[in-house]
Amino acid sequence: MTGTGPLILLVDDEVQMRRFLRAALTSQGYQLLEAEKGAEVVGLVASHNPDLVLLDLGLPDLDGLEVTRKVREFSRVPIIVISARGREDDKVIALDAGANDYVTKPFGINELLARLRVALRDRQTGEAEPANIELRGLSIDFARHEVKRDGELIKLTPLEFKLLACLARHAGKVLTHRQLLKEVWGPTHGEQTHYVRVYMANLRKKLEPDPSAPKYLLTEAGVGYRLKD
Repeated sequence: MTGTGPLILLVDDEVQMRRFLRAALTSQGYQLLEAEKGAEVVGLVASHNPDLVLLDLGLPDLDGLEVTRKVREFSRVPIIVISARGREDDKVIALDAGANDYVTKPFGINELLARLRVALRDRQTGEAEPANIELRGLSIDFARHEVKRDGELIKLTPLEFKLLACLARHAGKVLTHRQLLKEVWGPTHGEQTHYVRVYMANLRKKLEPDPSAPKYLLTEAGVGYRLKD
């Protein structure tokens, strides 16, 4: 890593593009961490906690959209997609997957630097992302996707973990059915509230000592759910 400013994780398999961006970013004082493959990204985000991710979609092993979704399961780090895919549909899909911004190749470096500054400024005004949460015997590790109750590992499906992680990030706050559907299932599922009820019942069976009298996952009648803080 080089530089002394915010840490940028650059993910691109093109050597020339990484060389170009490395020169441009380090000249502005940014620290730089580089990866060529999508499989590296989740581990690097978890271990180095970068301030921003610059992500190419056309990676040799995993599509950048899949990488974005994996990162969004545990982190709110700003993600700016840099891609040769310039269609409007591609941009919408990337933003729906969790990207904060989308820059089409070829791009001007001044435009990219401006978008970096905006994304970093927005992150500084937001809340810090926790690495894990401990709640009266319940432990949630976001990076490892692990949940333990009284030290015992609880096996959750990816969607069950995503739902629990969403509630945990807003612990103590009520989330409506629509909010949960949008964050966990995506914006096209806004009316399918039965999804939330089914998965919440499954979570309670796995996490609650007595699912009929939950102490973690509470129902707010007619509104939604909250994780008791």
